[in-house]
Amino acid sequence: MSASDGIGGRQPKAVLSALVVLEEVAACGPGVTAREISRNLGMPRATAYRLLNLLVQQEYLVRTPDLSGFALGSKVTELAGMATPAPLPGAALEALARLRDHTRGGVHLAGYHRTGTERPRVRILDADPEYPIEHEHVITGDLTASAIGRLALAENDALARARGYALQVNELRSGAGCLTLPIRNRRGVLVAGLTLSTSSARLRDVDEAVGLLSPGRDLLEAAFGDR
Repeated sequence: MSASDGIGGRQPKAVLSALVVLEEVAACGPGVTAREISRNLGMPRATAYRLLNLLVQQEYLVRTPDLSGFALGSKVTELAGMATPAPLPGAALEALARLRDHTRGGVHLAGYHRTGTERPRVRILDADPEYPIEHEHVITGDLTASAIGRLALAENDALARARGYALQVNELRSGAGCLTLPIRNRRGVLVAGLTLSTSSARLRDVDEAVGLLSPGRDLLEAAFGDR
């Protein structure tokens, strides 16, 4: 049974009511109270409280420090960031352009987003226009499929993280592979991955491939320092 099969009866109305409450909090701003939301929407106070508590539990809303009101939560911020990612710093774009000018193969930049213990999310921030990414939906959806995703998974494995790179060869396409180096901010958090997509023969010498990307990685880490 699919997720949509389980939605019936009064559930769609409850979902819409929750979205209306979320929109009202966004419109009123931080600190709006349950009583104000109930009054503004003409909604029974018990219903407003129930929906507000549900949205807080799911992290779409948070309570204000004095517990008297509500504000938008991390899930809303995350969704907004996924829909409209921040533009790349000019220094990052320059570093990528320099690498691409002197590298045979595709040079791509992916971004990582993690909230708490949730599975990290991957987004392609800047793909090499001369070497389009194949199977992008697979790369961003299955973290085991490529070096880009494996780098994110390596954060939970001390030995894999210490290696300093992730590798995939001959799996998505015979004769090809990719190598990804981590881009960390000043707090040491993994925020992006710099990837070389090239032939599998070229990736036999991993140290040489890492050395090729390392200068660009250093420039990108400086550019992403405050992310």
